[in-house]
Amino acid sequence: MTQGELIDYWLKAAEDSWETALGLVKLKKYHHALFFCHLALEKILKGLVFKKTDSHALPIHDLVKLAEQAGIFLTEGQRKDLEEITTWNIQARYDTVKRAFYKKSTEKFTDLWTKKVGELFLWFKNQY
Repeated sequence: MTQGELIDYWLKAAEDSWETALGLVKLKKYHHALFFCHLALEKILKGLVFKKTDSHALPIHDLVKLAEQAGIFLTEGQRKDLEEITTWNIQARYDTVKRAFYKKSTEKFTDLWTKKVGELFLWFKNQY
């Protein structure tokens, strides 16, 4: 893959994950929607890392570290939001912590956070 093709791959993969998250919200599959929100941001950040550094992103799920690797300055609010969103990757995957995540993933919580993720997603996308 060329550099341009790889950057395009990450952007399209991120957009697909974001669309999936929104579809899952409509289906009221809130915990799954939040997981895909995380995935969308992770993919868009990994694309930005490659675009800005010409190197592959670290094989991590920590959104703050990926933003730092891409050289993106985050406000304190953005940093805190990304720290919260990063927890969904773990909480949605492992049975020992899933129950608490299910309880947290209410319609109200999911609506609030999909709005925040949407704003972050657009902000990152505008940096492509």
